[in-house]
Amino acid sequence: MQRLIALSNPRAGQAFIDYMASRHIDIRMMPEGDGQFALWVVSDDAYLLEVESELQAFLSDPNNTKYQSASWDMADTRTAKFAYGSPDLMKMIKAKAGFFTLFIMAVCIVIFALQQLGWNNSIFQALHFPASQEQSMEVWRWFSHALLHFSAMHIIFNLLWWWQLGGDIELRLGRAKLVQLFLFSALFSGLGQYWIEGANFGGLSGVVYALLGYSWFIGWLAPERGISVSKPIVGFMLAWIILGYAQPFMAIANTAHLAGLVTGCVIAAIDSKLKNA
Repeated sequence: MQRLIALSNPRAGQAFIDYMASRHIDIRMMPEGDGQFALWVVSDDAYLLEVESELQAFLSDPNNTKYQSASWDMADTRTAKFAYGSPDLMKMIKAKAGFFTLFIMAVCIVIFALQQLGWNNSIFQALHFPASQEQSMEVWRWFSHALLHFSAMHIIFNLLWWWQLGGDIELRLGRAKLVQLFLFSALFSGLGQYWIEGANFGGLSGVVYALLGYSWFIGWLAPERGISVSKPIVGFMLAWIILGYAQPFMAIANTAHLAGLVTGCVIAAIDSKLKNA
């Protein structure tokens, strides 16, 4: 399933659904809260370009008689008038995430589950950031610390932002770009946090802040790439960094957040200068 758009008028949305149904393309409408209804393409992705083109035409002239006619024609065959089902959670997650986004989410969840089942210490010892010359030769440690989480809120917060920001980047700019951002931000956020407080840390938040910085700067410097993040989200995430530094008793990897943010901004600045980045 691919999400198209959210509308505040479900009857208008139904008119577009009926019109596309007359062309044998299945569109579903699902509530999103705050009076918004999302349109999702259920048919094969091969129809996506046609659907998006027709949607633009509909939005520019929703009262066109062809949409009204389609609603009349489809009225007898429609089995559920304005009965909007709940979205399939897994389909929604997959619709907004590529393979690498989902892979990292799955790995983090498996590791967290094993930690809760009694292997917390052994997993941490195997994956934490290198704390000695010997461990620095274990290459995975420079990145695997990002896969560790220490509470339900910790992993939920990080994975939601990873899915939201990372999913957009992977779907629009490709898997290689998201892998690049993950590796560089895990490395530099880990180095920054280790330099300040040692190796007793973990979590995807340094990477998440890199994705935030990348989306923020690339949307500003190269908006044609189709990646952006709203100002309220940027403000909230920056305020969280400030709060972390202002309240030193909170167990927050502040330097990892800041180093990740700077890493993402720098990569975006470089990409904005590269035509095919």
